[in-house]
Amino acid sequence: MPRATTRPQPAGREPGAAPAAPLAPTPSQTIGPFFGYALPLPGGGQIAPAGHPDTVTVHGLVRDGTGAPVPDALLEFWQAGPDGSLTGAPGSLRRDPVTGAAIGRNGVDFTGFGRVPTDADGRYVLHTLPATAPAGRPDAAPHLAVCVFARGLLHHLATRVYFPEHATANAADPLLARLPTERARTLLARADGPGRYRFDVQLQQTADGTHEETVFLAFR
Repeated sequence: MPRATTRPQPAGREPGAAPAAPLAPTPSQTIGPFFGYALPLPGGGQIAPAGHPDTVTVHGLVRDGTGAPVPDALLEFWQAGPDGSLTGAPGSLRRDPVTGAAIGRNGVDFTGFGRVPTDADGRYVLHTLPATAPAGRPDAAPHLAVCVFARGLLHHLATRVYFPEHATANAADPLLARLPTERARTLLARADGPGRYRFDVQLQQTADGTHEETVFLAFR
């Protein structure tokens, strides 16, 4: 008796016969994204203490390999404190002691951590203090460390944001110095107003080359 099958045979092909041409590979799939549930942090884009006069704004767009905005990505930012300290301060992930729900930061301390989702247009906004070089690393230029989560990514992506006013330090930075000029440019924010910078994240280079892929980092 023939075994049951759930896959119909192509017309004109006997069961068990070799295919006339290689079958197309099954497309890869990911689950999620689930970033809209639980992970967004209230006030997560406000790293600078409320009302701090030195606050700067970093904003931008996350695009996929077709150049389309990614509306449900999540970006995390880390940066050294104004004194170069990497120890941070408590307060970034404050929770309600009764419900356990995230209630955001205290609005007073600079904690060096931010978490922001992209909006329906693929944009994000971060308010923070000017970047500094981490203490103990005199050769590093001031920068923000960034982690990107997005649909289709089986693993998060790490990158950095450098700033144009530190041209001398950028030229000596060990990471930037190892990159070709055109690739290093993808890690450089551009000033687009007083105290305001634009930094876009390109997950993959577009087919026409209009948007070059951002340099992403691997840690070993």
